[in-house]
Amino acid sequence: MNNDIKFTLESESIEALKVYSELLKKDTSTIVKEALQQYFENAEKSLLEKRLAEENSMTNLDFDEFWDEVEI
Repeated sequence: MNNDIKFTLESESIEALKVYSELLKKDTSTIVKEALQQYFENAEKSLLEKRLAEENSMTNLDFDEFWDEVEI
């Protein structure tokens, strides 16, 4: 399996990486790795929220409307 991925960064992104690398005293690879980890966490959270919203769309009643006419 080939683990190499080729991608291109715009010059603005490269310059920002260099600046933040110096400011944060971090290697540019570390910054990219951390940024990707944060992106994947946010994407996973978004997908979970979307799935929950789809599952909850089975009813258009809110909690009070659902239980309003139920006699216990």
